[in-house]
Amino acid sequence: MTNHEKPSGTPNPQPDARNGRGAGIWPLVHAERAALAADLAELTDEQWATPSLCAGLTVREVLAHLIAGASLNSVRWMAGVIRYRFDFDKQVAMRLAEQLGANAAETHDRFRRVITSTTKPPLPVVAMLGETIVHAEDIRRPLGIRHDYPIETLTRTAEYYQGSDLVLPAKKRIAGLRLTADDGPFTTGSGPLVSGSTLALIMAMTGRAAYCDELTGDGVKTLRDRHALT
Repeated sequence: MTNHEKPSGTPNPQPDARNGRGAGIWPLVHAERAALAADLAELTDEQWATPSLCAGLTVREVLAHLIAGASLNSVRWMAGVIRYRFDFDKQVAMRLAEQLGANAAETHDRFRRVITSTTKPPLPVVAMLGETIVHAEDIRRPLGIRHDYPIETLTRTAEYYQGSDLVLPAKKRIAGLRLTADDGPFTTGSGPLVSGSTLALIMAMTGRAAYCDELTGDGVKTLRDRHALT
């Protein structure tokens, strides 16, 4: 599984949000989790087995990955890192398996129970928002489900990814390009233009090559080529 297609393994611990920092972001995370849970409530077993945008994982398995992220604190995260000798892919797979449950109904029920969780690995809270949105689209797009995100939520997420390589090499991937959203205020960088919806820009920044088809501008080819290299 390539780095841009797999669930994130949280390679570098970061300070938690304390003293109220991130308090305004958690409600956004919770809202997007609730929306995803509602979208998946009536899936058939066949739909749960649909391949996601994360290579090698079904949509049900990606949901289990989201459950793991909402259930894993810094202590348990570090314990897993040590157990697997800093092999982050193995830890991700182990935590996913822990949360998968016996069947799809159990997976969905477990996800509903963590909708309002503020537990997280050693990541900034905005990274949890990004994880929720990106993996929700990893699930929704193959299922043909459309979701209208608040533009403020998407803009905050895009602003985080344009300056971060913490979990995924988003900042590196868009270096030397100018990204401009056509549905909101997000813009960043300089160089050949890449334009499209804020959601498509987020997904392209985080390695989802399928979303390059929704982008326009002289920089799209460069961005697409970088997907093949990361």
